Amino acid sequence: MSAAVAGSAAPAAALAEIVGSENVAQDRETLTRYARDRLPFGIFKARSGGLPGVLPVAVAKPADEAEVAALVERSRRDGFRIIPFGLGSGVLGGTVPLGGEVMLDLTRLDRLVSIDEVNGLAIVQAGMNGGEFERALNAAGWTSGHLPQSINISTVGGWAACRGGGQASSRYGKMEDIVVGLKAVLPDGRLVEVRPVARRAVGPSLVDLFVGSEGTLGIITELTLRIFRTPEVEHGVVLAFPSQDAALAAARRIMQAEIRPQIVRIYDEKESRERTEGIAAFDANPILAILVFCGTARTAAAEEADALAICREEGASVADDAPLNHWRGVRYESYSGKWQAAGYFMDTIEVCVPWSRVSDLYEACRSAALSICPEMHFGAHWSHVYAEGACQYMTIRLPPMPDADGLALHARLWDALETATLDCEGTVAHHHGAGVFRNKWLRRELGTGMDVLQAIKDALDPDNRLNPGKLGLRPAPGAVEVGHA
Repeated sequence: MSAAVAGSAAPAAALAEIVGSENVAQDRETLTRYARDRLPFGIFKARSGGLPGVLPVAVAKPADEAEVAALVERSRRDGFRIIPFGLGSGVLGGTVPLGGEVMLDLTRLDRLVSIDEVNGLAIVQAGMNGGEFERALNAAGWTSGHLPQSINISTVGGWAACRGGGQASSRYGKMEDIVVGLKAVLPDGRLVEVRPVARRAVGPSLVDLFVGSEGTLGIITELTLRIFRTPEVEHGVVLAFPSQDAALAAARRIMQAEIRPQIVRIYDEKESRERTEGIAAFDANPILAILVFCGTARTAAAEEADALAICREEGASVADDAPLNHWRGVRYESYSGKWQAAGYFMDTIEVCVPWSRVSDLYEACRSAALSICPEMHFGAHWSHVYAEGACQYMTIRLPPMPDADGLALHARLWDALETATLDCEGTVAHHHGAGVFRNKWLRRELGTGMDVLQAIKDALDPDNRLNPGKLGLRPAPGAVEVGHA
């Protein structure tokens, strides 16, 4: 696909009138930087000088909600399209330009506005860096409860836009559980505010119209989030299980007993071996699990005791803390970059299924992946578990090979793993969102629901100017397609 600029030239002078000329860019280096996020397919294309989509026509950095609204209003008048952009940490191409778009970099909206100690809420602007947000809360004795691996390279608005989940989601929930209120700019330039009130019952949730909408229905400018007191204690334990099924059964029983560990991590045998070499407990019990409990000293100790009793009933033994200490040291680092830079076709796919199908899904995915490429790496772990099911997070890594071969196998792997998930009654996305790369499977997952989403999009954005072509929604005329074809 073409890497050329698509669409007519953006009205740079008009953008500069709103945000200042120093906050508008059209040079090729800047446009190239904003032309992709961390979508692995885009990284594979970049290795050979390509792009996943096209170059944007300009980048504008508004300072506040009023400037965002003014830019959206100007886009109505001048006919250009807009993609909201945070720090570009998404891995599904949710901010990839497909033709004629202006990128709205929201990182100047970067303040923690207030902490409400009585109601346990924080108001934060959408462009604030996630790590800076968490550190500011910690300094006041609070935590966001949302701790994704990407915390230091993502924005709080991005967390909400893709309906994200952090490493402690089994205790604190995902973003749909944490967002209480928000402000957003609609496609016609109007401002909408969902006030942060407790458990309203005045129709469908307007918050949920925007959380997960990935900038297609409005541009989130401010969020009101639940926050949580910094735990008095955090205590982790490493467990060795006799089998993967036993570890997953223990996790299910723990969550259904209404015990809420801060961290639950279970690794398949391949990923367990990589993390437990030389630890005797794993010679007989090869499956690694990590649990972390938090809260007051008494409640954390009680939850740990009850959870460990369940684990022992499933055949587990307590093991050396080394895997936990290692994970704590690297929990916010990504391994993908070093493999991708070395020519490997490395990607991750996170899906979620009911407990009744989790073993079926693992076996189906592993078998399908290794039948496509027997020499590839396929590993999985479960690090977001709930009373009703679990997220299976898969790492796929094809060895270096010519692009044509690698991209063809990469396409087959994605199709096999997403299809297996739907066959096992799961969802094709747990916390990375849909972006543009999951468009292919959304109709099967949502059915008539896709028609509902498109109708909402058409009503709010009849000119299809906000991030068109994402989330399975209709692309703009002349847009390129992102994918292997």
